[in-house]
Order: sequence, then structure tokens, then C-alpha cells
Amino acid sequence: MARLGAPIVFTQLAWVAMLTTDTAMIGRLGPDALAGASLSLMIFFLTWVFCFGVIMATAALASQAFGARKPRMIRRVIRQGFWATIVLTVPAMIAFRYTPDLLGLLSQPPEILPHADAYMSTLMWCLIPSIGFAVVRNFISSLNRPTPALWVMLAGVPLNGLLDYALIFGNFGLPRLELVGAGIATSIVNWLMFLVLLAIAVFAKPFRRYAILGRFWRPDWFQFRQIFRIGLPIAAMSLLEAGFFFSAIFIVGQFGAHAIAATMIALQMPHITFMVPMGLGQAATVRVGQAVGRRDTEGAYRSGWVAVSIALVFMSVMTAIVLSLPETFASIYLDGAHPDSAAVLALAASYLIYAAFFQAADGIQAVAAGALRGLSDTTWPMVIAAFSYWGVGLTSGLALAFWGGFEAAGLWMGFVLGLTSAAFLLTRRFRRLQRRGYIPDVEEGSSKTPTPVV
Repeated sequence: MARLGAPIVFTQLAWVAMLTTDTAMIGRLGPDALAGASLSLMIFFLTWVFCFGVIMATAALASQAFGARKPRMIRRVIRQGFWATIVLTVPAMIAFRYTPDLLGLLSQPPEILPHADAYMSTLMWCLIPSIGFAVVRNFISSLNRPTPALWVMLAGVPLNGLLDYALIFGNFGLPRLELVGAGIATSIVNWLMFLVLLAIAVFAKPFRRYAILGRFWRPDWFQFRQIFRIGLPIAAMSLLEAGFFFSAIFIVGQFGAHAIAATMIALQMPHITFMVPMGLGQAATVRVGQAVGRRDTEGAYRSGWVAVSIALVFMSVMTAIVLSLPETFASIYLDGAHPDSAAVLALAASYLIYAAFFQAADGIQAVAAGALRGLSDTTWPMVIAAFSYWGVGLTSGLALAFWGGFEAAGLWMGFVLGLTSAAFLLTRRFRRLQRRGYIPDVEEGSSKTPTPVV
């Protein structure tokens, strides 16, 4: 699990470093540019989360086929993963053209709409390669070889920073394109990373024997439907979680600028540490899926619990570190010379206490969901997510914030309760399937509709 999970985890961290570089560069263009770009990035990210969630089904299906020693099925799954990428991303890119209209309907300040439009006009072109990269990464990870994706991503981080510096500010003799240049830089880097990783998957050993681009135009409607049958609940679950946090951030704004600034600062640390269980969750999907393909019931559930245990240990250590140094972490993102810094710092440090408490639960729920994906069990986790994030988390957060008088801190308490509920119910679901000895069938194609897990 560690050999498979570590490269995936570092790939996720490299992706965060790329986003951080973009935000830092754009921030130098001024508050209006940063605000407009942030809104476009939020719309783009929610779309990306949905597309990525659907595509995550290819990791489970390819891993099951690898465990069952069915190389042709792996090729068919990945081929249909590329088909699904096109079906998902092309309509989304068309919709991105109406970003200013959408933001206007949401009553966003008119002065930032041109900035949002400028950034989205070029950023949208990185949606196809970024999702295509995920398909190829799922393929090589299902073969227990995720390292090439890590090296490609690590090469992309400094290249992205260099192109941002050149195209945003007009350095190295290039024109100053500002937000348009930021989107161009991100799109160029994502296309290069996708094409390089695809070339490795097509031409390098041991990947080339699977010929993932062979008979590319030949449909396999059974695998295509399987990707959406398994992937749509994953996408819905991801949107429910992202929407849970985004909605809370908008609500926090009602308690003043200090509260929302402190919230954004306090969320940075759990966002970074979450990349570890997120990567472990993807590794759990692969390991559980491979055991499913081998019909190894004991191995499938052992892999899931090992991943959960690693996440629990890591996030518990991070909880202890954050609890001991909340002010230190908060001050990283704050300019101490600003007159309002002391008030925001105090709030951010208090919110980090809540963030520390939900880290362990956040890690457990992410990995448990990944293990369940390896069993092709995604519908019930989606239901659990809806109940936990919105029924428990947001409802209790609103009650504590407004009726309990805790204001923004009440919403942070809602984060703790919602994520704890998700962690408990998802691990309970995994344990229930283990007691039943449940292992799904690895189907290459059939006219029958698969029986859903209940």
C-alpha cells in the first residue's frame, strides 16, 4: 500500500503546488483580478470535480481487470474512459463561455466580471487534458506503477510557474497577457503533461503491451455504461462534499470580512494534509479492485483496512501538530504589518483547532470511500455523503451559527460533525460488506444489467 500510495500522494501534492503558484501569481495583478479569477476557478474546479469523479470509475474497473488477468478488458475500460472524457468535457467547455452571465445572475460585483471572463476564456482549454491525464494515471496505477505520473507532474510544477511568470507579466520578451496569460500557461502545461504521460503509456514497457489506443474508435457500450454507472455516484459524492464546504464559506461571509478571511486561512492546512488520504483512497481503490479481480475476499478487505489505518495514523499526527502550533500555521498566510492582522490571526487560530479535530475523520472517510470504489460500491456512499455533509454537517452548522450564537465557529463545528458522521457510516458500510463476504463480479460485457449492492 505504501509503495503504491506514496507516488499517488506526492502527485496530488504537486497538483496543489501548481494551483498555489497560479493563485500567488494572479494575486499580484490586484484584488479585482484575483476576485474574478477566483470565481472562475471555483466554477472550473466544481466542473473538474464532477468529471474527475466519473473518470475515477476507470481505476476500479481497470484494477479489477488486472487482478482477473484480463488485459483486453483493461484496454477497453481505458478506451471508453477517453470516450467518457470527451462526452463530459466538451459540453462543459461550451458552458464555460457563459461564465460572466452566470456570475451576473449570482449578483457578483460587475467590476470583476471582465476579469472572470478573461481567465476562463483560456483556462477552460485545460479541462480535456487534465481529465485525460487522470484516465492515463488510473491505467498505470492499476498496474501498480504510478511513478511516471509523479515525475511528469513534478516536471509540470516549475514549468507552470515559469510560464505564469512569462505570460502574466510579459517577461522574457513575451507580451503581458495577465489573466489570459495565466490560463494559457495552465492549459499548455496540462496538455504537455497529458501528452507525455500518454506517450509513456503507449510506448514504454510494460504499458505498451496493453495497446490502450488500439481500435480507439471501436465502441464498447457495456464498459461505457459501467463507467457512468459506477462513476456518476462518485461524482455526486465529490460535489456534495465540495458544495458542503463552498456553501459554508459563503455563509461565513455574513459574519464579516474577518471571519471569511480567517476561514480561508484555516482551510489551507486541512486542504494540504487531505491530499495524503485522498491519494491513499485512490491506492485503496486499486488494491481492493485487484483483489476483487483475483476473487480474493480476504485480501480485498485487508487492503481497505490497511489504507484506513495509515490515514488514521497520519492524520492523527497532523492533528497533534496543528493543535500545538495553531498561531504559527495561521501566520504563514497573514501579513503581520496590516492593522487588521491581529484580529484575523486570532480567529484563524481558533478555527484551526476545529480543523485539527476533523482531520482524522476527513482522512478516514476519504480512504473508506476509495476502498468501497474498489468494490464497485458507489451508490450507498453517495447517499451517506448527502446525509452526512448536508443533513448533519450543514444543518447542525447553521443551527449552531445562528441559533446557538456561535457565528462562524458554529459552521466549523458543523464541519466536525458532518465529517465524523461520514467516517463512521462509510467504515460501517465497508465492515457490513466484509461480514457478508461481498465481492462483485468482474464483467467484460453482458446484456444483463448488474444487480446493485444493497
